[in-house]
Amino acid sequence: MAETMTNVLAMTRNYEEYGLKVVKNIISIMAYLQSLSLNVCPQSLRLRGFRQRRSSKGLMSEAIKCESRSGTDGKKLKILIAGGGIAGLVFALAAKRSGFDVRVFEKDFTAVRGEGRQRGPIQLLCSALALLERIDRDVAREVMEAGYVTGDRNNGLADGKTGEWFVKYDFLTPAVVKGVPVTRVICRMELQSVVVNAVGEDAVINNSKVVDFVSDAHKVTVFLENGQQYEGDILVGADGLRSTVRSKLFGPQEPKYKVFLGTNQFLVALDIGKGRMQWYAFVKEARESPVFHTGNKNMLLQRYRDWCDEVVTVIRKTPEDTIMRRPIYDQDMIASWGRDRVILVGDAAHAMLPNLGQGGSMAIEDCYWLMVELQNLVAQTHPMLSEISSDELDLAFRRFEKKRMFRVRTVHSICRMASFMISLYQTHLQISLPPPLPLLFNDEHYCRRRRRSRSMKVKHPALFIANQALLLALPKFMDWVVVGQH
Repeated sequence: MAETMTNVLAMTRNYEEYGLKVVKNIISIMAYLQSLSLNVCPQSLRLRGFRQRRSSKGLMSEAIKCESRSGTDGKKLKILIAGGGIAGLVFALAAKRSGFDVRVFEKDFTAVRGEGRQRGPIQLLCSALALLERIDRDVAREVMEAGYVTGDRNNGLADGKTGEWFVKYDFLTPAVVKGVPVTRVICRMELQSVVVNAVGEDAVINNSKVVDFVSDAHKVTVFLENGQQYEGDILVGADGLRSTVRSKLFGPQEPKYKVFLGTNQFLVALDIGKGRMQWYAFVKEARESPVFHTGNKNMLLQRYRDWCDEVVTVIRKTPEDTIMRRPIYDQDMIASWGRDRVILVGDAAHAMLPNLGQGGSMAIEDCYWLMVELQNLVAQTHPMLSEISSDELDLAFRRFEKKRMFRVRTVHSICRMASFMISLYQTHLQISLPPPLPLLFNDEHYCRRRRRSRSMKVKHPALFIANQALLLALPKFMDWVVVGQH
């Protein structure tokens, strides 16, 4: 979720054979490290000013067109959105700026009003910010002012026990070269509040969970939990990980349960600006472990007791009543995101593990490219909006999927692979040694010590190999992830 993440890693796993150990770790470390998001050691979380450079060759050539989208019959394209999270609200903003009629149905907006607690910050990559500028430049500016620049920091992977950098990499240069906003972290509630204000509260209906829908050749009808129903031309499912719209389209699917990243644990620390920090400690637990609301601080201090001072200090200085505990899930990717007059975006389409902080940015990218397809459909083929058929909408959705599927599938797979591969990460090898030779070692104290422990710890050779591979591959990889598609 953020550039200022600290991937503090101190994992060990013993394999019976040295050769197998080396091969497995070379593969795992190289694959994992290539997938890392922005990471920053807590000691570098210091406020400092940054003046962004802009170039004339930005990603602003395809801005969302702000104009009335009424057909010659006076009808506006009516878009219904299930879910008022980041994806739902940003798509509502894009629809409003495009001149469409839009309604957002959200079961609980307490998070936006500041009443909720279990909401973490959002990492907004350069790609997402650039596309948000195309949707609404004023909203993008307000979001960037509320957020905190993290893309100009010392970013990389640090070892959890020593605090030493393993590798550093650059989030700033790709943004400067492309002339797009630098990656930021923003409080989730602040982001939602800014977008809600721009969309207008009249377009957002609270306490209105979508529980069913029916789509035919001419319209789609949604049914709410409170018994109300609404008709529209398109339904956008943005109702998150446990999406009702997704289940209705493709059948129920249980989320993949994840409660740890790494052999046992790792920790992420995020500076979200205004003197505030949020952090996440990922620890291994059984699938149906009870969720405790007290005693979590002592548990974490015990788990991380031998990690570097920066990590232990972050946990120690956090009040117990501000620590929340919850499981982590993602969803398997599906081959299609929509059918007829219904389409999915964001977590409803491709929920990801949070270890790379990509979910919010991928959702904003979805919203922009879906709206581009709808604008093209309306502008090029139908002055009479009432004549848009389900088949034509379905083709527009397929073009949207073709534009997005490879990028999203790649990022989704990398998030999963990172969670698995990190479990094989280790900094040292334990090598068995033969018994001491009396002729060579006459020191009796040494001989007694060697008999008790016939092994030695050496620096893992795969670390050097992975480091060199990253120096070659990482610049292009980060450019692709950070700057995005255009």
